[in-house]
Amino acid sequence: MITVSCIIPACNEATRIGKVLDVVRNHPLLFEIIVVDDGSADNTANVAREKGVRVVRLAKNQGKSHAVAEGIAAARGSHLLMLDADLMGLNECDITRLVQPVIQNQADVTISLRRNSPWFWRCIGLDYISGERVFARELMATRLDEIRALPHFGLEVWINRLWIAAGFRVQVVSWKGVISPYKAAKMGWLRGLMADVSMMRDIFRTITLRESVQQIISLRRRSQA
Repeated sequence: MITVSCIIPACNEATRIGKVLDVVRNHPLLFEIIVVDDGSADNTANVAREKGVRVVRLAKNQGKSHAVAEGIAAARGSHLLMLDADLMGLNECDITRLVQPVIQNQADVTISLRRNSPWFWRCIGLDYISGERVFARELMATRLDEIRALPHFGLEVWINRLWIAAGFRVQVVSWKGVISPYKAAKMGWLRGLMADVSMMRDIFRTITLRESVQQIISLRRRSQA
């Protein structure tokens, strides 16, 4: 029987995470919700607790990869739903459409394509660094130390590498009503720009530019939108 643990890494998302939790906390296809508070300086952990979900709190900020590893360590489901804490426009149908193909064995893994994904990703029908994914927990449960050692934002491309090596069937799920706020809108243009540069640096510390292109081609060939 497939059971799905939803893992939401969050840092200073007190003003946004509540709406995401309202969507997922009573969803019939989700076994449990785990928020990993990655050293927030705001009220993120308390907001999550008030919504009645499990909270794993890290004493200091260690980055998304490490936070997700701690969530996986705490998870009990057979499968994982990775979800960002700042999504806007998310509804229960979006979660169902992302989870259901795996539950019904129509795909081995799923990945979202948000409304405001970069233009090129929407054109080719694949956002290869999307943070919303469903896959089997066993894929990563024995690799937690490896995940913790990844650059802060190297997780998604590292997961892609595992998916491609395993030959998984990939289903892209279009989330036409969902957006992820741009970092500039959350932090201001300068800090947002620096955060975007840091994210790209982490990606290319994890894989080369050549492998990045290869991942896009391989995942697109394996995917069904």
